[in-house]
Amino acid sequence: MLPTTAEAVRALLKSDPTLTPTDRQRIVTVIKEHGRTPEKNAAVAPPPRILRRAEVASRLGCSLRTVDHWAGCKLLSKVRLPGRVRCAGFRESDICALIAGGLPDAVG
Repeated sequence: MLPTTAEAVRALLKSDPTLTPTDRQRIVTVIKEHGRTPEKNAAVAPPPRILRRAEVASRLGCSLRTVDHWAGCKLLSKVRLPGRVRCAGFRESDICALIAGGLPDAVG
């Protein structure tokens, strides 16, 4: 791969706010290696996935207002999204645990 192509790919990946720097580097490495991933990266666990309010509401089958209410009651913990000032999300693992443990009927 030409160095200019690698720089162009890096610039495109940098514009995607959902990718972490580790994800960007891994994607560039896979492209350079023609789809072969290095063995040392095979054992590394992926970073926790952050879900936006709308996706959380969809998974829980409730409204955005209910998600906000549960976050205010500390039933859900907000996580600030990387590179954002006011935007927050929720860990996918927390949402899956909440679903597995049963949704509250009425909070507050």
